[in-house]
Amino acid sequence: METPFYLYDTELLRQTLESVVNESKRYNYKVHYAIKANYDDRLLAIIREYGLGVDCASGNEVQKAIEAGFDPKSIVYAGVGKRDKELRYAIEQEIMAINCESIEELLVLDAMAAEAGRTVEVALRVNPDIDPKTNHCIDTGQADSKFGISYEEILDNAERIRSLKHLRIVGVHLHIGSQIRELHVFENMCQKVNVIVENLERLGFSFRFVDVGGGLGINYDMPENEPIPNFASLFAIVHNHLRVGDREVHFEFGRSIVGECGELITRVLFNKTTATGRKLLIVDASMTELIRPALYGSYHNIENITAETDRTDKYTVVGTACESTDRFDENVSLRRSVRGDLLTIKSAGAYGMSMASRYNLHDLPGAVYGEDLM
Repeated sequence: METPFYLYDTELLRQTLESVVNESKRYNYKVHYAIKANYDDRLLAIIREYGLGVDCASGNEVQKAIEAGFDPKSIVYAGVGKRDKELRYAIEQEIMAINCESIEELLVLDAMAAEAGRTVEVALRVNPDIDPKTNHCIDTGQADSKFGISYEEILDNAERIRSLKHLRIVGVHLHIGSQIRELHVFENMCQKVNVIVENLERLGFSFRFVDVGGGLGINYDMPENEPIPNFASLFAIVHNHLRVGDREVHFEFGRSIVGECGELITRVLFNKTTATGRKLLIVDASMTELIRPALYGSYHNIENITAETDRTDKYTVVGTACESTDRFDENVSLRRSVRGDLLTIKSAGAYGMSMASRYNLHDLPGAVYGEDLM
């Protein structure tokens, strides 16, 4: 297989799915897979086997989920900027809910539903103004975020929203951010949700479900110590702190389902030492296959898996893209690496393949699946 390529541990994916499904069943929670994390066809087929719904952030993601065999009635569609054709497609497919993120979107959707002669089921995505204690680049729930409608704006427009004749407001949706490792943040979220739901129902809304989003993080630092995220603790926190009666409770997980099952395998092209004495390890992967380090400054554990010595050196691992920020790590200790050695960049199952690009006209990488190697 030509490098770079993604290597997927499909057995670990199945174990992760078994964990999230079994733990969610304890409380009758509903789980959706956030397809933006990875839309590889083989992985989607496995995820579908376990009965998850899908959380989408674009019309093409809705289409991908339906073409992959997911029930439209298990699909929710969020996103701050839904194009007209995307909204019309979601209406036609009669998906579970369109999560609206502005008052104007509600008005536009109501008009489109009227044109189609339908009543569309909608959830209000509320911005709860919560600090998720994560990288500011993936924080979606604070007051100045582009995501969601402010709680105050919903209160001010409650009568107007309820008057929209072609929308049925069936849910409340919140999502406070991604890669959250401090689980107490979810306690704060639950307390906010309790107040929001109670007050909105006093204003005449009636909700069938509450979607508390996802955001559960994975262990990028030492992935081997925690290959499966702690779904049990998150669900227990929500069970103990969320007070929404007999309404359905929904979750959206992406990274926590597929993140640890994927690696990016890359080959060393050259060693190079800069004028300052810094040792560069130039590999054939780049930000076009895994953009997170360049985009967010994110950390991924890296190992040399074919080195012939146990002696180590400190390297800055850089890629082939014509960008100074195309670095996977700096001052990382690796077994002494030479041209042709293979490195694995771990925890690349989420936001690797799905954010890949053809910048510099790079080829898109292929994929290898663990079950095919047995």
